[in-house]
Amino acid sequence: MTWALDHLGDILMRAGQHAWLAGLPLVLGLVLAVPLGWLASRQPRLRTVLLTTTGLLYTIPSLALFILLPPLLGTSILDSVNVIVAMTVYTVALLTRTVADGLSSVDGSTRQAAIAMGYGPVARFRSVDLPLAVPVIAAGLRVAAVSNVSIVSVASLIGVSQLGYFLTDGYARTFPTEVWVGIIACLVLALLFDLLIQLASRLLTPWTRAVAA
Repeated sequence: MTWALDHLGDILMRAGQHAWLAGLPLVLGLVLAVPLGWLASRQPRLRTVLLTTTGLLYTIPSLALFILLPPLLGTSILDSVNVIVAMTVYTVALLTRTVADGLSSVDGSTRQAAIAMGYGPVARFRSVDLPLAVPVIAAGLRVAAVSNVSIVSVASLIGVSQLGYFLTDGYARTFPTEVWVGIIACLVLALLFDLLIQLASRLLTPWTRAVAA
């Protein structure tokens, strides 16, 4: 505890870096996964191809991707862009199926009612399909958020600054306290992401609170 208090500034700084590297790809991945998931849900012929292709992206080892991206992007090995791009790829891999499943779960009669009320395809997607799919998408986001926080820590092996530093440095110095600080800080960050996603989901689906009441 004393060591953690003495290094609180460093912990908070690296926690902020970790949150950025894990959080920004979560947003970018969702933005990319929504149209891909929509295509998968509306085009049965494309569904298998899209979901298989995006699913395979998640099988790429994270450390290998962190090392392979710099020459492809023209960045340095320590550039945070490499981590953001890699984590966006993993987020898309996780969320495309979730978005497709969420949109497919919308009841057909609800869509027909929206059409009868004069909603066009774009308006129906924005005002009916997507809002009703939020609970399913939020569940996938929670999984992706925890996954991102975990995988980002691997980037410490190539020298990218974030909470993973405490894991590698503590291990190198045979200092368990530092390792535990890194583990607990990652757990707390993942929990904060999870709570924020749950809160956003509740705000975007007020009808679920009315039903519960």
